Amino acid sequence: MPSAEPLLPHTAWTRVRTAVNWINLSTVLGLLTAWVGGAQIRRRGRGTYVATGYRWRIPAASAFTVGSVIVSRHGEERFARRPALLLHEDRHCTQYAWCLGPVMLPLYFAGVGVSYVVAGDHWSYNPFERLAVLVDGDYRPNPPRWRR
Repeated sequence: MPSAEPLLPHTAWTRVRTAVNWINLSTVLGLLTAWVGGAQIRRRGRGTYVATGYRWRIPAASAFTVGSVIVSRHGEERFARRPALLLHEDRHCTQYAWCLGPVMLPLYFAGVGVSYVVAGDHWSYNPFERLAVLVDGDYRPNPPRWRR
C-alpha cells in the first residue's frame, strides 16, 4: 500500500506542539476517544497519531482531530488517496496547541454555530476550518445565506 505520509519534517515547532498537546491533555483525550471508538492507533510522525476504523457516528465528520490524534472512520487508504486531508487534520493539531487543548472544543463549536447561522453549514465561516484550509479538508465554501 502506498504511504499516506506527506513529506513534512518534524521541526522544532512540531516538537513544541507535541509537548503542549500532551501537557494540556488533548492528546490523551484523542487517544481515549479513538480507543473507545474501536479505532486502530498508530504513530504517524511529527508527534501525531492516526486512528483508523473509528466506529462511532459522532461526530458526523469522516475524519476529525483531537489533540495530536487524527481519527477516521476509514482506513489508511483514504489518506493515501487524499494526502491533503492529512495536512488539513495536521493543522488542527496545531490549533489544539494554540488553544490550550480541550479549550479548543467550545471555541470550535462556537465557530460551527457562527458558520451555521451565516452559511447553513459547519465549515464555511468556521475560523478553525478556514485556517486548516477548507479545500484540503474536502470542504467547498458556501456563500452567506443572504447572498443566495
